[in-house]
Amino acid sequence: MKHVLKIAPIFALLFVVTSCSSIKVATDYDKNANFTTYKTFAFYKTGIDKAEINDLDKRRILRAIEAELLAKGFTKSENPDLLVSLFTKSNQRVDVYNNAWGYGAWGWGGWGPYGAGFGPGWGWGWNQPTATTSTEGVLFIDLIDANKKELVWQGMGTGYLTQNMEKKEALIKEFVAEILAEYPPGQKK
Repeated sequence: MKHVLKIAPIFALLFVVTSCSSIKVATDYDKNANFTTYKTFAFYKTGIDKAEINDLDKRRILRAIEAELLAKGFTKSENPDLLVSLFTKSNQRVDVYNNAWGYGAWGWGGWGPYGAGFGPGWGWGWNQPTATTSTEGVLFIDLIDANKKELVWQGMGTGYLTQNMEKKEALIKEFVAEILAEYPPGQKK
């Protein structure tokens, strides 16, 4: 039993770490849009300027989107078929873990071989919950028909963010790649 109590927090931490690394993606699109006609793109400055994110991360996102679209065969153009916009938001998540058990823990001052309150023994132990906070980010990528000025496709990626500068750029690329893997609709590779 003691062995299980010692490794339970390790399994909880492992679960949190592995579950934090995934990005959940959802998309929506206009079923009447002919996605084969879209060959060129440009960034929709008005929409991008409204995104509440720092300029460094905004540039990282735009570079990642551009790289993904170019890899899909799109061409950047002054007279585009699609306008690309983005929107971001974040949520603080607090997880509370109860790492210890109450009755039966080993400690000082319990009822033991030395009597009440003297020396080690079994009794009520420490019950110290641990709280962790993490930031969950959401990135929306909107593709707008440039001629009709109508949203034709939207991808949304949700995952955990990092403040680690070395990991941030890779995480942004992963977010964008996972979202744009769903474009065009029905052709995920």
